Amino acid sequence: MDYLAGGMGLLCLLLALRLYSLERNLKAGAEELKRRRQEKSAVPLHLAAPHRSSEALLSEINGLLQDGEEERADFRRREQALRRQIANVSHDLRTPLTSILGYLQLIEGPEISTMQREEYLAVIFSRAKVLQGLITSFYDLSRLDAGEYPIMRERVDLREIIGALLAAFYDELESHFTVKVDLPEELPLVWGDKAAMTRVYSNLIHNALEHGEGMLTISAGKEGERVVTRFTNAGAKLGQDELPHVFDRFYTSDKTRSGRNTGLGLAIVKTLTEQMLGTVGAELTEGNFSVILYWKV
Repeated sequence: MDYLAGGMGLLCLLLALRLYSLERNLKAGAEELKRRRQEKSAVPLHLAAPHRSSEALLSEINGLLQDGEEERADFRRREQALRRQIANVSHDLRTPLTSILGYLQLIEGPEISTMQREEYLAVIFSRAKVLQGLITSFYDLSRLDAGEYPIMRERVDLREIIGALLAAFYDELESHFTVKVDLPEELPLVWGDKAAMTRVYSNLIHNALEHGEGMLTISAGKEGERVVTRFTNAGAKLGQDELPHVFDRFYTSDKTRSGRNTGLGLAIVKTLTEQMLGTVGAELTEGNFSVILYWKV
């Protein structure tokens, strides 16, 4: 009986020590977690003494701390990106608007001739069209981000879309480029949205007119199970280090941000193409800049 009583006493002592160790661990962990929250720190928590169950719990808590830190870092990145975008939008809208106001003041001058007035009105009209294009791009991008740009996937004739746009931009293209077009008659239909594809290729033509010179080559062909289109123009003022960023919104190689180059055109091209389950890429070879679109047959 004495042995049994002694054994029971020893067991109770061991259980009491283990309970004390567990309570000390939990108390120390709670205090350390409180400090982490106050300091907004994700430094991992550590046990005062080894304990398997407590370590499993602490591992999960450390995981939550790390997740919280990553979420805060992502929020800071998105906040900084939003501030840059707001600054860019403000600048890009202000530039043509300032020009419009300046020419309106010139028109009000008493000494202005009829010829000068017509010239200034032409400039004002041009700047107003730029402003309209900027506002449209900003609106479209906001709709794309919100998932409010309707995409209806159907079988689309790329030759019809590109051909219609080339006809619509004929005068501008002919005055700006030597244009070479290769759109084979046997080009198969692809999956996409006709209106969205029209916007994509319209943006590519605008981008070429804005940045290219000399030769513009537009080609299409079937490669495997996809149809590939290429828009290639010479004179692109890009470096290889800039190539990965050409589809970033508000990215522009025009460091002065003249108000005619917002960096939104190719961002919209990429977003719309991917929403139609196509892919887009860019190449820079010997000064020739190419945008390549891949569509599913």
